[in-house]
Amino acid sequence: MSEFTNVTVEKKANIYFDGKVTSRTVILADGSRKTLGIMLPGDYEFGTDAAEVMEIAAGRLSVLLPGSETWIEVSAGGSFEVPGSSRFKLKVAEVVDYCCSYAG
Repeated sequence: MSEFTNVTVEKKANIYFDGKVTSRTVILADGSRKTLGIMLPGDYEFGTDAAEVMEIAAGRLSVLLPGSETWIEVSAGGSFEVPGSSRFKLKVAEVVDYCCSYAG
């Protein structure tokens, strides 16, 4: 999906890691929530309450998912799933444009 229609966008940005990761929350007509954002190169660790799917629109990163010891490389067009109530690590190799979809 290259665009969202009939949505509400929260004006205030989500800003993490001194501005190296930012996103905006988008609420779809059915009430589901997504975030659209940018990550600058660096190493990050995130926690999530809800399960999420992260789609990479541009750029390249590696992800270490919960319970794994193997880093997985994901680039433009790829995605990965993170279970709810967990933490995951990212190594962003080049600027990443992403969309996260949340369960529940």
